[in-house]
Amino acid sequence: MSQMTKTKVTKDSGKISAKEVGAPMAKPTKSAKPAPVMAAPAPIQITEELIKECKAKLLQAKSELLNRVKEARHDLNNDDKGGDEADQTVRVLAEAEFLNQHERMRNQLMEIESALGRIEGGTFGVCEETEEMIEPERLRAIPWTRLSIEGAEIRESMNKRFARG
Repeated sequence: MSQMTKTKVTKDSGKISAKEVGAPMAKPTKSAKPAPVMAAPAPIQITEELIKECKAKLLQAKSELLNRVKEARHDLNNDDKGGDEADQTVRVLAEAEFLNQHERMRNQLMEIESALGRIEGGTFGVCEETEEMIEPERLRAIPWTRLSIEGAEIRESMNKRFARG
């Protein structure tokens, strides 16, 4: 007949422990070292100085984008309308390139406006994917970003997963 081990739960000074009744207690070894405790990383802080720096970069980028759109539109309107088929084909290709470039600049401008809105709304620097603070170095490099590095990796992996068809 097999012998069953009984467990006794005791509560001593607020701690709950389970002891085997009738089983010999294991002796702690001296060579066992406790696992090193990893310090938690310091929480990311978005300072007023960082927000002012990013806002200035955003306003400068917005101004540059608006000037580039104005110059590109001016260049397109000043092109010669005459010419043979080859000239007209080149002009159509230039217009298509202008439209592609214009769309990219428009999207960039929307990202900048959105970032300025987040600054005004008090949510600037919060990752849309992880809801944690975005790294200050990332904000300095890409002040219109909406994602932390981790959030961007998550979003990219999700896009790859659903892009397969």
